[in-house]
Amino acid sequence: MATSENPLNFGSGPSKLPKEVLEEAQKEFLNFDHIGFSITELSHRSQEYAKINQEAQDDLRELLSVPNNYKILFTQGGGQALMSAIPLNLMKKNGSADYAITGIWSTIAADEAKKYGKVKYVFPESEPNAGIPDRSTWKLDKDASYFFYCDNETIEGREFPFIPDTEGIPIVSDMSSSLMSKTIDVSKFGVIFAAAQKNLGTAALGVVIIRQDLLGKAQDICPSFLNFSLLDKANSILNTPPVFSVYLLGKVLKWVKRNGGLQEMENRCKKKSKLLYDTIKNSNGFYKCPVQNEDLRSHINVPFTINNGDVKLEEKFIKEADENHIHQLKGHRLVGGVRVSLYNSISFEEVKILTDFMYKFQNENQCKSISCS
Repeated sequence: MATSENPLNFGSGPSKLPKEVLEEAQKEFLNFDHIGFSITELSHRSQEYAKINQEAQDDLRELLSVPNNYKILFTQGGGQALMSAIPLNLMKKNGSADYAITGIWSTIAADEAKKYGKVKYVFPESEPNAGIPDRSTWKLDKDASYFFYCDNETIEGREFPFIPDTEGIPIVSDMSSSLMSKTIDVSKFGVIFAAAQKNLGTAALGVVIIRQDLLGKAQDICPSFLNFSLLDKANSILNTPPVFSVYLLGKVLKWVKRNGGLQEMENRCKKKSKLLYDTIKNSNGFYKCPVQNEDLRSHINVPFTINNGDVKLEEKFIKEADENHIHQLKGHRLVGGVRVSLYNSISFEEVKILTDFMYKFQNENQCKSISCS
């Protein structure tokens, strides 16, 4: 049961962090590693930070089985900064890139890329949010600098069910919300990037995994702090990095290692999402997922409407959930409805508390909102 002392947080990001990680950070906050002052006051040029920086890279490489010919970089600015950094680092002069538009975040990424080169849409432009069309309908440009897709669209709750076949074009994937939630074959990608405030830590930090041969191609206008080659040469300490965010990333990665690693995170994610989707499915239409194709439904961010989009009933649901200490369920402002985010720090037991509340809310409100015979 959720209480005011132990509330449930299903926010989409910044997301809930593991309690163990927060407790460790709390203990070290005023006196990090017995040096007498806070981690937030620690010089990024110190030996202590160099160790934090390197251990985070090493743990990430181990957990994701990152091949030796890939570099791991830490950047500032989060996801949208990286959406600009990708074309600035990879798009050839007067070149183009292929973009698969599956939702709002991939649309934003394409709009950013248009500032630095030509964007070509892999799917029909008239249907930007229709999902993922059959592979036979895709239009790939063999001369494209790269192929971009968003692995998990957090707003629509749509997840790419496979790694695309791009016929040799380097694949760039925004995995901000899915990285560390499932096993992946890093060797199939040119670049993977993620904003940290989902499964990796807290805001202000970006993580980049890039194949080594793609370095050194940045446009002249690329800012130094987003230049992947310069960051690589400086081991991600080109200028003052987001020290506390990298520190928390390291704590989260060690928590993942202690709790079974990547395969266990994937198993938990599937189990939690199945419970929630089964609850929606068994509600006789009271709850409805907008993603009709079950193969495309996200295991991480689950949106749903109530009673065919009854706004007042959805507001009541969110209000009563808050009163029951179940928080941050409101859907994104662009689409409305309800959204549940199931990041690694969310336990199965917490999802069960939510689904029990959903059954209770349905029983108390269904006959009031639809005809019951």
